[in-house]
Amino acid sequence: MIFIIEPGTSQSKNWSFCTGATPVPQVSPTNYSGKKMKNTLLAAGTVLALSGTSGALAADNQNEYLSDWWHQSVNVVSSYHTRFGPQLRNDTYLEYEAFAKKDWFDFYGYVDAPRFFGGDGNSTGIWNHGSPLFMEIEPRFSIDKLTGLDLSFGPFKEWYFANNYIYDMGRNKDGRQSTWYMGLGTDIETGLPIGLSLNIYAKYQWQNYGAANENEWDGYRFKVKYFVPITSLWGGNLTYIGFTNIDWDSELDKTGGSDLNGGKMRTSNSVASSHILALNYDHWHYSVVARYFHNGGQWNDNAELNFGNGNFNVRSTGWGGYLVVGYNF
Repeated sequence: MIFIIEPGTSQSKNWSFCTGATPVPQVSPTNYSGKKMKNTLLAAGTVLALSGTSGALAADNQNEYLSDWWHQSVNVVSSYHTRFGPQLRNDTYLEYEAFAKKDWFDFYGYVDAPRFFGGDGNSTGIWNHGSPLFMEIEPRFSIDKLTGLDLSFGPFKEWYFANNYIYDMGRNKDGRQSTWYMGLGTDIETGLPIGLSLNIYAKYQWQNYGAANENEWDGYRFKVKYFVPITSLWGGNLTYIGFTNIDWDSELDKTGGSDLNGGKMRTSNSVASSHILALNYDHWHYSVVARYFHNGGQWNDNAELNFGNGNFNVRSTGWGGYLVVGYNF
């Protein structure tokens, strides 16, 4: 695979947050496979997706992959101290990941088998009565190409109807999530070999692990995504990729219940900021990810809770990380 990166182009993968949980007396903390809504990447493909040039693969490499436009990989992902649920989570899981950019259609998505290779005592997944499947898709549809109009102006190169749908299959109602973000996206011309894109969404919350904000519009999200090609290294391409989600104006802080001390259990806002170093080869890719959480999953940091196994304090603010090894096919 040959990477052709055009200065100032952008498109990228999105990483979301798990928004909910049921009130304290009803929830097991191990229900939250969605909290790992993580920052793995199809690293070799992500650079192409970010650059908006995913169709620019070398002709002599076309037979190496199953498709010349649907780019996919299988990954093994190990997470450490992810903070989308009320307790820290560590697990290692199997993932299928794909992206595509073809004419007016721009797609990113993944499907996970949570805890496929094991995890800590706070994690459940496919083999131990947790969620057997977690998925996220991020389709964007070019308004410019669908209408035949050039809507670019200033640094705004192209406009999209942007979507982000998240689904956690769960084993029961308290283990399921279904969230749809919808809004407007754009790619930014930076004048530098840096990809940059922005999306702003409104959120409709269907299932949310039994939380009080189910089946309603609840809050907004601003997403910024960017990449910087760094250098060639050990026969591959080293790239820095980042994305930040800023969520606000949810009513969950008012309706999400109280902790053991009478304080708020949930918050109206959440921030997740991911920082990735990716080393990409034709088929193999390797990534190290650092992610900073502020009120991860809209859990109020330091709230004191008890799910039946003793009191604990929520640790929803701080750093987590991931290691990723994947094969593109």
